[in-house]
Amino acid sequence: RPLLRAAVRAGHVSTRSALTVLPVARGDDEAAWVARARTETVRALEAAVRTAGAPGGETPAERWDDVFAPLSPEQREAFDEAIELAGSHLGAASPLWQRIEALCEEFLSAHPEGLPEPGEGPGAGKTPAFGARWPVEPWLEAAKEALEREYGRWSFLDEVAPVAAPPTDAGARSDPFQLDEDLRRLVALRDRWDEVLGRLAMLARLLGLWRDMGFASFSHYCSERLGMSSRTVEQRVALERRFFALPALRQALRDGRLSYEKARLVASVADDRTLDGWIRRAEAATCIALRREIDGGRDAQMRARRELEFRLPAEVADLVVSAFFAARRVAGRHLAPGECLRAISRHFVEIWRETSRTTRARKILARDRGLCQVPGCSRAAVHAHHVQFRSLGGGDEPENLVAACTFHHLHGVHAGYVNVSGQAPDRLRWQLGVRAGRAPLLENWTAHARPVASATS
Repeated sequence: RPLLRAAVRAGHVSTRSALTVLPVARGDDEAAWVARARTETVRALEAAVRTAGAPGGETPAERWDDVFAPLSPEQREAFDEAIELAGSHLGAASPLWQRIEALCEEFLSAHPEGLPEPGEGPGAGKTPAFGARWPVEPWLEAAKEALEREYGRWSFLDEVAPVAAPPTDAGARSDPFQLDEDLRRLVALRDRWDEVLGRLAMLARLLGLWRDMGFASFSHYCSERLGMSSRTVEQRVALERRFFALPALRQALRDGRLSYEKARLVASVADDRTLDGWIRRAEAATCIALRREIDGGRDAQMRARRELEFRLPAEVADLVVSAFFAARRVAGRHLAPGECLRAISRHFVEIWRETSRTTRARKILARDRGLCQVPGCSRAAVHAHHVQFRSLGGGDEPENLVAACTFHHLHGVHAGYVNVSGQAPDRLRWQLGVRAGRAPLLENWTAHARPVASATS
Protein backbone atom coordinates (compact mmCIF):
# COMPACT_ATOMS: atom_id res chain seq x y z
CA ARG A 1 0.00 0.00 0.00
CA PRO A 2 2.58 2.65 -1.04
CA LEU A 3 0.02 5.47 -1.38
CA LEU A 4 -1.43 4.77 2.05
CA ARG A 5 2.05 4.65 3.60
CA ALA A 6 2.95 7.99 2.00
CA ALA A 7 -0.26 9.60 3.27
CA VAL A 8 0.41 8.41 6.83
CA ARG A 9 4.02 9.60 6.73
CA ALA A 10 2.93 13.04 5.50
CA GLY A 11 0.38 13.32 8.31
CA HIS A 12 -2.59 13.47 5.91
CA VAL A 13 -4.09 10.20 7.18
CA SER A 14 -4.12 9.03 10.79
CA THR A 15 -2.96 5.56 11.72
CA ARG A 16 -6.49 4.73 12.83
CA SER A 17 -7.96 5.76 9.48
CA ALA A 18 -5.24 3.83 7.63
CA LEU A 19 -6.00 0.65 9.58
CA THR A 20 -9.70 1.09 8.89
CA VAL A 21 -9.32 1.22 5.07
CA LEU A 22 -6.43 -1.23 4.88
CA PRO A 23 -8.61 -4.26 3.98
CA VAL A 24 -10.06 -2.52 0.89
CA ALA A 25 -7.28 -0.11 -0.21
CA ARG A 26 -5.81 -2.48 -2.77
CA GLY A 27 -4.65 -2.16 -6.37
CA ASP A 28 -6.58 0.35 -8.46
CA ASP A 29 -8.88 1.13 -5.49
CA GLU A 30 -6.07 2.29 -3.21
CA ALA A 31 -5.96 5.91 -4.44
CA ALA A 32 -9.72 6.36 -3.98
CA TRP A 33 -9.65 5.00 -0.44
CA VAL A 34 -6.64 7.12 0.50
CA ALA A 35 -8.51 10.19 -0.77
CA ARG A 36 -11.51 9.29 1.41
CA ALA A 37 -9.29 8.64 4.42
CA ARG A 38 -7.88 12.18 4.07
CA THR A 39 -11.29 13.83 4.53
CA GLU A 40 -13.78 11.43 6.12
CA THR A 41 -14.14 10.50 9.76
CA VAL A 42 -13.21 7.12 11.11
CA ARG A 43 -16.88 6.36 11.76
CA ALA A 44 -17.77 7.12 8.14
CA LEU A 45 -14.83 5.07 6.87
CA GLU A 46 -15.88 2.09 9.00
CA ALA A 47 -19.38 2.22 7.53
CA ALA A 48 -18.01 2.53 3.98
CA VAL A 49 -15.63 -0.41 4.46
CA ARG A 50 -18.47 -2.57 5.75
CA THR A 51 -20.59 -1.59 2.75
CA ALA A 52 -17.68 -2.61 0.49
CA GLY A 53 -17.89 -6.08 1.97
CA ALA A 54 -14.81 -6.02 4.20
CA PRO A 55 -14.70 -6.06 8.01
CA GLY A 56 -14.45 -2.51 9.29
CA GLY A 57 -14.44 -0.74 12.60
CA GLU A 58 -12.85 -2.12 15.70
CA THR A 59 -11.06 -5.42 15.32
CA PRO A 60 -12.08 -8.31 17.60
CA ALA A 61 -8.89 -7.83 19.62
CA GLU A 62 -10.13 -4.37 20.64
CA ARG A 63 -13.47 -5.50 22.07
CA TRP A 64 -13.03 -7.68 25.13
CA ASP A 65 -15.39 -8.92 27.82
CA ASP A 66 -14.60 -9.69 31.45
CA VAL A 67 -15.70 -13.21 32.33
CA PHE A 68 -16.24 -14.61 35.82
CA ALA A 69 -17.50 -17.93 37.16
CA PRO A 70 -17.21 -19.76 40.50
CA LEU A 71 -15.61 -23.19 40.11
CA SER A 72 -15.43 -26.11 42.51
CA PRO A 73 -12.14 -28.07 42.67
CA GLU A 74 -13.68 -30.84 40.54
CA GLN A 75 -14.91 -28.36 37.91
CA ARG A 76 -11.53 -26.62 37.86
CA GLU A 77 -9.74 -29.94 37.40
CA ALA A 78 -11.89 -30.79 34.36
CA PHE A 79 -11.39 -27.30 32.90
CA ASP A 80 -7.60 -27.42 33.40
CA GLU A 81 -7.34 -30.82 31.72
CA ALA A 82 -9.26 -29.61 28.68
CA ILE A 83 -7.30 -26.36 28.44
CA GLU A 84 -3.98 -28.22 28.62
CA LEU A 85 -5.13 -30.67 25.96
CA ALA A 86 -6.28 -27.83 23.70
CA GLY A 87 -2.88 -26.20 24.13
CA SER A 88 -1.12 -29.38 23.02
CA HIS A 89 -2.98 -29.16 19.71
CA LEU A 90 -3.09 -25.39 19.21
CA GLY A 91 0.45 -24.79 20.48
CA ALA A 92 1.73 -23.87 23.92
CA ALA A 93 1.84 -20.18 23.00
CA SER A 94 -1.88 -20.17 22.12
CA PRO A 95 -3.74 -17.74 24.40
CA LEU A 96 -6.38 -18.90 26.84
CA TRP A 97 -9.22 -17.35 24.85
CA GLN A 98 -8.24 -19.37 21.77
CA ARG A 99 -8.32 -22.60 23.76
CA ILE A 100 -11.70 -21.76 25.26
CA GLU A 101 -12.95 -21.02 21.75
CA ALA A 102 -11.85 -24.51 20.66
CA LEU A 103 -13.67 -26.11 23.61
CA CYS A 104 -16.92 -24.31 22.83
CA GLU A 105 -16.74 -24.91 19.08
CA GLU A 106 -16.19 -28.64 19.65
CA PHE A 107 -19.16 -28.84 22.03
CA LEU A 108 -21.49 -26.89 19.74
CA SER A 109 -20.48 -28.92 16.68
CA ALA A 110 -21.42 -32.13 18.51
CA HIS A 111 -24.68 -30.75 19.97
CA PRO A 112 -26.34 -28.70 17.23
CA GLU A 113 -29.72 -29.50 18.79
CA GLY A 114 -28.69 -27.36 21.74
CA LEU A 115 -28.06 -24.21 19.71
CA PRO A 116 -30.32 -21.30 20.67
CA GLU A 117 -33.24 -20.52 18.39
CA PRO A 118 -33.76 -17.00 16.98
CA GLY A 119 -34.75 -14.79 19.87
CA GLU A 120 -32.85 -16.93 22.35
CA GLY A 121 -29.32 -16.82 23.70
CA PRO A 122 -26.73 -14.13 22.80
CA GLY A 123 -28.09 -10.98 21.23
CA ALA A 124 -31.67 -11.72 22.24
CA GLY A 125 -31.87 -8.92 24.76
CA LYS A 126 -31.49 -11.33 27.66
CA THR A 127 -28.78 -11.14 30.28
CA PRO A 128 -26.32 -14.01 29.69
CA ALA A 129 -25.42 -16.09 32.73
CA PHE A 130 -21.77 -15.95 31.79
CA GLY A 131 -19.64 -13.21 30.24
CA ALA A 132 -22.40 -10.62 30.13
CA ARG A 133 -21.63 -7.74 27.78
CA TRP A 134 -23.47 -4.47 27.51
CA PRO A 135 -24.43 -3.80 23.87
CA VAL A 136 -23.55 -0.51 22.26
CA GLU A 137 -26.34 1.97 22.84
CA PRO A 138 -28.28 2.47 19.58
CA TRP A 139 -28.19 6.24 19.95
CA LEU A 140 -24.39 6.45 20.11
CA GLU A 141 -23.71 6.00 16.38
CA ALA A 142 -26.46 8.47 15.54
CA ALA A 143 -24.96 10.94 18.01
CA LYS A 144 -21.52 10.60 16.43
CA GLU A 145 -22.94 11.25 12.97
CA ALA A 146 -24.90 14.28 14.19
CA LEU A 147 -21.85 15.78 15.90
CA GLU A 148 -19.78 15.31 12.76
CA ARG A 149 -22.31 17.39 10.82
CA GLU A 150 -22.88 19.98 13.55
CA TYR A 151 -19.19 20.72 14.06
CA GLY A 152 -18.13 20.35 10.43
CA ARG A 153 -15.94 17.40 11.33
CA TRP A 154 -14.39 19.58 14.07
CA SER A 155 -12.94 22.03 11.58
CA PHE A 156 -12.74 24.68 14.33
CA LEU A 157 -9.96 22.72 16.04
CA ASP A 158 -6.40 23.63 15.10
CA GLU A 159 -4.62 21.39 12.65
CA VAL A 160 -1.61 19.76 14.26
CA ALA A 161 1.49 19.59 12.10
CA PRO A 162 3.07 16.13 11.89
CA VAL A 163 6.29 15.56 13.81
CA ALA A 164 9.13 14.36 11.63
CA ALA A 165 10.58 11.00 12.57
CA PRO A 166 14.24 11.04 13.64
CA PRO A 167 16.66 10.07 10.86
CA THR A 168 18.14 6.61 10.77
CA ASP A 169 21.33 5.28 9.25
CA ALA A 170 20.64 4.06 5.71
CA GLY A 171 23.26 1.37 6.21
CA ALA A 172 21.19 -0.19 8.99
CA ARG A 173 19.17 -2.11 6.41
CA SER A 174 22.17 -4.30 5.61
CA ASP A 175 23.60 -4.48 9.14
CA PRO A 176 21.26 -6.31 11.55
CA PHE A 177 23.16 -5.11 14.61
CA GLN A 178 22.88 -1.48 13.50
CA LEU A 179 19.21 -2.08 12.82
CA ASP A 180 18.78 -3.45 16.34
CA GLU A 181 20.56 -0.40 17.80
CA ASP A 182 18.32 1.99 15.85
CA LEU A 183 15.19 0.14 16.88
CA ARG A 184 16.17 0.22 20.55
CA ARG A 185 16.82 3.97 20.32
CA LEU A 186 13.42 4.58 18.74
CA VAL A 187 11.65 2.40 21.29
CA ALA A 188 13.27 4.36 24.14
CA LEU A 189 12.05 7.56 22.50
CA ARG A 190 8.56 6.14 22.13
CA ASP A 191 8.52 5.10 25.80
CA ARG A 192 9.12 8.70 26.85
CA TRP A 193 6.35 9.93 24.54
CA ASP A 194 4.00 7.26 25.94
CA GLU A 195 4.39 8.73 29.41
CA VAL A 196 3.55 12.22 28.14
CA LEU A 197 0.61 10.85 26.16
CA GLY A 198 -0.75 9.08 29.24
CA ARG A 199 -0.60 12.20 31.39
CA LEU A 200 -2.25 14.50 28.83
CA ALA A 201 -4.91 11.91 27.95
CA MET A 202 -5.70 11.47 31.64
CA LEU A 203 -6.23 15.22 31.99
CA ALA A 204 -8.37 15.36 28.83
CA ARG A 205 -10.60 12.62 30.18
CA LEU A 206 -10.68 13.85 33.78
CA LEU A 207 -11.65 17.41 32.76
CA GLY A 208 -14.09 16.23 30.10
CA LEU A 209 -12.30 18.16 27.37
CA TRP A 210 -13.55 15.71 24.77
CA ARG A 211 -17.07 16.86 25.58
CA ASP A 212 -16.11 20.54 25.20
CA MET A 213 -14.65 19.78 21.77
CA GLY A 214 -17.89 18.23 20.53
CA PHE A 215 -17.23 14.49 20.69
CA ALA A 216 -19.78 11.90 21.75
CA SER A 217 -17.41 10.04 24.09
CA PHE A 218 -13.77 9.78 25.05
CA SER A 219 -13.50 6.77 22.74
CA HIS A 220 -14.94 8.89 19.92
CA TYR A 221 -12.32 11.57 20.63
CA CYS A 222 -9.49 8.99 20.55
CA SER A 223 -10.60 7.59 17.20
CA GLU A 224 -11.33 10.83 15.38
CA ARG A 225 -8.99 13.39 16.91
CA LEU A 226 -6.03 11.29 18.07
CA GLY A 227 -6.34 8.65 15.37
CA MET A 228 -5.73 5.93 17.96
CA SER A 229 -7.62 3.00 19.41
CA SER A 230 -9.36 3.99 22.63
CA ARG A 231 -8.01 0.83 24.26
CA THR A 232 -4.44 1.94 23.51
CA VAL A 233 -5.06 5.35 25.06
CA GLU A 234 -6.92 3.89 28.05
CA GLN A 235 -3.92 1.68 28.83
CA ARG A 236 -1.69 4.72 29.03
CA VAL A 237 -4.20 6.62 31.15
CA ALA A 238 -4.44 3.69 33.57
CA LEU A 239 -0.65 3.52 33.90
CA GLU A 240 -0.42 7.26 34.49
CA ARG A 241 -2.86 6.93 37.39
CA ARG A 242 -0.74 4.15 38.85
CA PHE A 243 2.36 6.34 38.51
CA PHE A 244 0.79 8.84 40.90
CA ALA A 245 0.14 6.05 43.43
CA LEU A 246 3.59 4.47 42.86
CA PRO A 247 6.07 7.30 42.15
CA ALA A 248 9.04 4.92 42.45
CA LEU A 249 7.69 3.05 39.43
CA ARG A 250 7.71 6.22 37.35
CA GLN A 251 11.29 6.90 38.43
CA ALA A 252 12.35 3.38 37.43
CA LEU A 253 10.93 4.04 33.96
CA ARG A 254 12.67 7.41 33.64
CA ASP A 255 15.97 5.95 34.86
CA GLY A 256 15.83 3.34 32.14
CA ARG A 257 15.59 0.47 34.61
CA LEU A 258 12.24 -0.61 33.16
CA SER A 259 10.73 -0.38 29.71
CA TYR A 260 7.26 1.06 29.33
CA GLU A 261 5.78 -2.43 28.85
CA LYS A 262 7.49 -3.74 31.99
CA ALA A 263 6.26 -0.72 33.95
CA ARG A 264 2.72 -1.42 32.74
CA LEU A 265 2.96 -5.06 33.84
CA VAL A 266 4.38 -4.18 37.26
CA ALA A 267 1.68 -1.54 37.76
CA SER A 268 -1.00 -4.19 37.30
CA VAL A 269 0.11 -6.19 40.36
CA ALA A 270 2.35 -4.11 42.63
CA ASP A 271 1.46 -2.02 45.67
CA ASP A 272 3.56 0.05 48.10
CA ARG A 273 4.66 -3.09 49.96
CA THR A 274 5.65 -5.24 46.96
CA LEU A 275 6.80 -2.59 44.45
CA ASP A 276 10.55 -2.86 45.11
CA GLY A 277 10.46 -6.62 44.71
CA TRP A 278 8.52 -6.43 41.45
CA ILE A 279 10.89 -3.80 40.03
CA ARG A 280 13.90 -6.02 40.79
CA ARG A 281 12.14 -8.97 39.17
CA ALA A 282 11.22 -6.95 36.12
CA GLU A 283 14.80 -5.73 35.68
CA ALA A 284 16.10 -9.30 35.54
CA ALA A 285 13.31 -10.82 33.44
CA THR A 286 12.06 -10.49 29.89
CA CYS A 287 8.61 -9.01 29.30
CA ILE A 288 7.36 -12.45 28.31
CA ALA A 289 8.68 -14.12 31.47
CA LEU A 290 7.31 -11.31 33.63
CA ARG A 291 3.87 -11.58 32.06
CA ARG A 292 3.82 -15.35 32.56
CA GLU A 293 4.84 -14.97 36.20
CA ILE A 294 2.09 -12.42 36.82
CA ASP A 295 -0.49 -14.60 35.09
CA GLY A 296 0.67 -17.58 37.14
CA GLY A 297 0.27 -15.62 40.37
CA ARG A 298 -3.23 -14.51 39.43
CA ASP A 299 -4.16 -18.06 38.52
CA ALA A 300 -2.99 -19.30 41.94
CA GLN A 301 -5.07 -16.63 43.67
CA MET A 302 -8.15 -17.55 41.64
CA ARG A 303 -7.69 -21.20 42.53
CA ALA A 304 -7.54 -20.30 46.20
CA ARG A 305 -10.78 -18.32 45.83
CA ARG A 306 -12.34 -21.10 43.71
CA GLU A 307 -13.00 -18.62 40.94
CA LEU A 308 -12.26 -18.30 37.25
CA GLU A 309 -11.82 -14.83 35.81
CA PHE A 310 -10.33 -13.74 32.48
CA ARG A 311 -10.91 -11.56 29.43
CA LEU A 312 -12.23 -12.80 26.11
CA PRO A 313 -12.76 -11.21 22.70
CA ALA A 314 -16.44 -10.29 22.40
CA GLU A 315 -17.05 -12.89 19.68
CA VAL A 316 -15.60 -15.66 21.87
CA ALA A 317 -17.66 -14.46 24.86
CA ASP A 318 -20.79 -14.80 22.70
CA LEU A 319 -19.65 -18.29 21.69
CA VAL A 320 -19.29 -19.21 25.38
CA VAL A 321 -22.83 -18.01 26.06
CA SER A 322 -24.11 -20.17 23.19
CA ALA A 323 -22.17 -23.19 24.48
CA PHE A 324 -23.61 -22.70 27.98
CA PHE A 325 -27.08 -22.42 26.49
CA ALA A 326 -26.49 -25.68 24.60
CA ALA A 327 -25.11 -27.45 27.69
CA ARG A 328 -28.24 -26.56 29.65
CA ARG A 329 -30.56 -27.64 26.84
CA VAL A 330 -28.70 -30.96 26.46
CA ALA A 331 -28.87 -31.55 30.23
CA GLY A 332 -32.55 -30.68 30.28
CA ARG A 333 -32.13 -28.48 33.33
CA HIS A 334 -30.46 -25.33 34.53
CA LEU A 335 -26.72 -25.68 35.08
CA ALA A 336 -24.55 -23.24 37.00
CA PRO A 337 -21.66 -21.71 35.01
CA GLY A 338 -19.16 -24.06 36.63
CA GLU A 339 -21.28 -27.09 35.70
CA CYS A 340 -21.52 -25.86 32.11
CA LEU A 341 -17.75 -25.51 31.92
CA ARG A 342 -17.26 -29.02 33.29
CA ALA A 343 -19.65 -30.51 30.72
CA ILE A 344 -17.97 -28.68 27.85
CA SER A 345 -14.48 -29.58 29.13
CA ARG A 346 -15.25 -33.26 29.62
CA HIS A 347 -16.65 -33.48 26.10
CA PHE A 348 -13.50 -31.95 24.63
CA VAL A 349 -11.21 -34.31 26.56
CA GLU A 350 -13.30 -37.33 25.52
CA ILE A 351 -13.00 -36.41 21.83
CA TRP A 352 -9.36 -35.29 21.71
CA ARG A 353 -7.56 -37.34 24.34
CA GLU A 354 -6.81 -40.28 22.03
CA THR A 355 -5.11 -38.06 19.46
CA SER A 356 -2.31 -37.12 21.88
CA ARG A 357 0.81 -39.26 21.57
CA THR A 358 3.26 -39.85 24.40
CA THR A 359 6.53 -39.81 22.50
CA ARG A 360 9.85 -38.77 24.04
CA ALA A 361 9.65 -35.40 22.32
CA ARG A 362 6.16 -34.78 23.67
CA LYS A 363 7.35 -35.56 27.19
CA ILE A 364 10.12 -32.98 26.85
CA LEU A 365 7.68 -30.39 25.45
CA ALA A 366 5.29 -31.13 28.33
CA ARG A 367 8.10 -30.72 30.89
CA ASP A 368 9.04 -27.34 29.40
CA ARG A 369 5.36 -26.30 29.27
CA GLY A 370 5.35 -26.49 25.49
CA LEU A 371 7.34 -23.27 25.15
CA CYS A 372 10.64 -22.53 23.47
CA GLN A 373 13.23 -22.27 26.25
CA VAL A 374 15.54 -19.83 24.45
CA PRO A 375 15.54 -16.74 26.71
CA GLY A 376 13.09 -14.12 25.54
CA CYS A 377 11.27 -16.35 23.05
CA SER A 378 7.48 -16.51 23.24
CA ARG A 379 6.89 -19.11 20.53
CA ALA A 380 5.49 -22.57 21.04
CA ALA A 381 8.09 -25.32 20.97
CA VAL A 382 7.87 -27.97 18.27
CA HIS A 383 11.27 -29.68 18.59
CA ALA A 384 13.25 -31.36 21.36
CA HIS A 385 16.84 -30.18 20.80
CA HIS A 386 19.84 -32.18 21.97
CA VAL A 387 21.98 -29.87 24.12
CA GLN A 388 25.03 -31.95 23.26
CA PHE A 389 24.60 -32.94 19.64
CA ARG A 390 24.10 -36.64 18.98
CA SER A 391 26.94 -36.39 16.47
CA LEU A 392 29.18 -35.43 19.40
CA GLY A 393 28.03 -38.24 21.65
CA GLY A 394 24.93 -36.67 23.17
CA GLY A 395 22.22 -39.08 24.27
CA ASP A 396 18.42 -38.98 24.53
CA GLU A 397 18.34 -38.48 28.30
CA PRO A 398 15.82 -35.84 29.50
CA GLU A 399 18.64 -33.66 30.85
CA ASN A 400 20.15 -33.48 27.33
CA LEU A 401 16.89 -32.42 25.67
CA VAL A 402 15.30 -28.98 25.69
CA ALA A 403 12.21 -27.63 23.96
CA ALA A 404 12.82 -25.18 21.12
CA CYS A 405 10.79 -23.49 18.39
CA THR A 406 11.58 -24.15 14.74
CA PHE A 407 13.28 -20.79 14.19
CA HIS A 408 15.66 -20.94 17.15
CA HIS A 409 16.37 -24.65 16.64
CA LEU A 410 17.17 -24.61 12.94
CA HIS A 411 18.17 -21.00 12.25
CA GLY A 412 19.64 -20.25 15.68
CA VAL A 413 21.37 -23.27 17.21
CA HIS A 414 22.15 -25.22 14.05
CA ALA A 415 23.11 -22.07 12.16
CA GLY A 416 25.64 -21.21 14.89
CA TYR A 417 24.03 -18.01 16.24
CA VAL A 418 22.84 -19.61 19.49
CA ASN A 419 24.88 -21.82 21.85
CA VAL A 420 23.43 -23.81 24.73
CA SER A 421 25.22 -25.97 27.27
CA GLY A 422 24.57 -27.54 30.65
CA GLN A 423 21.72 -29.76 31.83
CA ALA A 424 18.01 -29.36 31.21
CA PRO A 425 15.70 -28.12 32.45
CA ASP A 426 17.07 -25.76 35.12
CA ARG A 427 20.84 -25.61 34.54
CA LEU A 428 21.18 -24.42 30.97
CA ARG A 429 23.48 -21.63 29.86
CA TRP A 430 22.67 -19.72 26.69
CA GLN A 431 24.71 -17.52 24.39
CA LEU A 432 22.66 -15.46 21.96
CA GLY A 433 23.94 -13.57 18.95
CA VAL A 434 27.12 -15.61 18.55
CA ARG A 435 29.35 -14.13 15.80
CA ALA A 436 32.89 -14.71 14.70
CA GLY A 437 35.48 -12.43 16.27
CA ARG A 438 32.98 -10.64 18.52
CA ALA A 439 31.39 -11.37 21.86
CA PRO A 440 27.83 -12.74 21.91
CA LEU A 441 25.10 -10.15 22.27
CA LEU A 442 23.82 -11.91 25.39
CA GLU A 443 25.39 -14.64 27.46
CA ASN A 444 25.23 -16.39 30.81
CA TRP A 445 21.46 -16.53 30.59
CA THR A 446 19.92 -19.46 32.44
CA ALA A 447 16.57 -20.75 31.16
CA HIS A 448 13.86 -21.09 33.77
CA ALA A 449 11.76 -24.11 32.94
CA ARG A 450 9.64 -23.57 36.03
CA PRO A 451 7.54 -20.59 37.16
CA VAL A 452 9.29 -18.10 39.41
CA ALA A 453 7.85 -17.50 42.87
CA SER A 454 5.71 -14.42 43.25
CA ALA A 455 7.10 -11.17 44.60
CA THR A 456 5.07 -11.51 47.80
CA SER A 457 6.50 -14.90 48.73
